Amino acid sequence: MRAAVILAHPNPDSYAHELARRTESGLRAGGHEVEVVDLCALEFRAAMSATEREAYHGDHPVLDPLVQEHVDLVRSVDTLIFVYPTWWSGLPAVLKGWLERVMVPGVGFRFDERSGKVRPGLTNVQRLIGISTYGSPRWSVRAVNDNGRRTLMRALRLSCGLRASRRWLGLYAIDTTTADERTEFAAYVERAMSELR
Repeated sequence: MRAAVILAHPNPDSYAHELARRTESGLRAGGHEVEVVDLCALEFRAAMSATEREAYHGDHPVLDPLVQEHVDLVRSVDTLIFVYPTWWSGLPAVLKGWLERVMVPGVGFRFDERSGKVRPGLTNVQRLIGISTYGSPRWSVRAVNDNGRRTLMRALRLSCGLRASRRWLGLYAIDTTTADERTEFAAYVERAMSELR
């Protein structure tokens, strides 16, 4: 298995970074190949430029060399794993921008020339995994539709095909968890990743 771990948190001392490290460690223990992409450390630009928007539906929608590197990566893996904190009931801006700039026509999806219908572009991706923390308890997250999870597990799954499996690992009400509970969740993440087949 070859996995890409997409990490979205600006603070290298964050719990999200710890979860990404545990994710990588678990994957490697399971004998898997993994590449961690720290979007904030790379200073990945979230906003699509006007020039990129103009190119979006053209023959060459990717203009930025860094975006092209990420396109090449997502085309080369069978597993995409996202590690991020849920902020404002959704994805951090850098991760939302990554989706908008990387999952362009010809990458995340394509148009069927005969029918004009949208078809999956990432049929190589067989697994989507989300790992997120929430400030709110689970009931509150459900009440606001868990927008980040829906984006990754529903919308992005359509880019991979309906046969792609999905898995979600969430730590809720993180602000009131103990250090032991956070350590236990991180160990759970590492173990879950090591057991992937």
